[in-house]
Amino acid sequence: MKVVEAGNITAAAEQLNVAQPALGVQIRQLETELGVTLFVRHSRGMLPTDAGKLLFERARRILAEVEATEIELKALTSGQSDHVLLGMPPSLMLLLGPELLIEAKDAMAGVSLSLVEERSVVLLDALDRDQLNVSFAWNVPDRPDLERIALLEEDLLLVTSPAHAPASDTVSLSEALAHDLVIAGERGVIRNIVQAEARRLSLHLRLAFEVHSVSSMKALIGRGGAATIMPYSLAPKELSSGELVGRRIDRPTITRTLYRVRPARRLPFANEARITDFLEMLTGRLLTAMGPYARALR
Repeated sequence: MKVVEAGNITAAAEQLNVAQPALGVQIRQLETELGVTLFVRHSRGMLPTDAGKLLFERARRILAEVEATEIELKALTSGQSDHVLLGMPPSLMLLLGPELLIEAKDAMAGVSLSLVEERSVVLLDALDRDQLNVSFAWNVPDRPDLERIALLEEDLLLVTSPAHAPASDTVSLSEALAHDLVIAGERGVIRNIVQAEARRLSLHLRLAFEVHSVSSMKALIGRGGAATIMPYSLAPKELSSGELVGRRIDRPTITRTLYRVRPARRLPFANEARITDFLEMLTGRLLTAMGPYARALR
């Protein structure tokens, strides 16, 4: 790992406080044992091969697990506590409810939880600024500085007033886009998904209104002023009561993906296992609340 990070064996040997020839012997012995070439040697140093990159990533995870295990074992006897800053998109808070903090206190002894409710793009910015420890977020791009775990996939629906609901149970994207739509701003996850699919299929998006408030959007739809494309989790009460009507878009199916995200290089919590179990429990509750409109990815 040190050779990969330093880019050459001389600097790695200095950081490890070992002789350069001894470190070179260890690298060659490791290559012989594994039966692969780990580095390409050149005049300016050493570059990892594909096998070297794989071993580097796996070794980093193994060492992180060793460190986490040591911290957790010490926490069992020392009574160490954690304060967790958890990011949560508004749609998830609608499903989980404000009693989440009370449940966290009961489920995680030695852990205090603070919730930050914001859009996914804002939550990712907060993670980058070390203002959050962990977050749920939608459609997180693959980044080397983030540890992301895909949790579930949720369908997007055409949502209308009852008077303007299509007669069929499902609609195509072309049929959905034929409605005058109200959608959030350009940085919104859902708008980006819809625009990307529309471009891919050479379809036109009829954007009648741009509204950033979900409550205002739902009120406008309820009065018949427009329709929208959104997931069930943004309007569970209205869709369950029949105040609004949702139709699954199935040609093609359009979905968004929920991730659990943390900085890749982060210190483990003292109560890592309890916190992970609690976050897994929340994922299960979300799947139950979303019903037929979501599927587990793990």
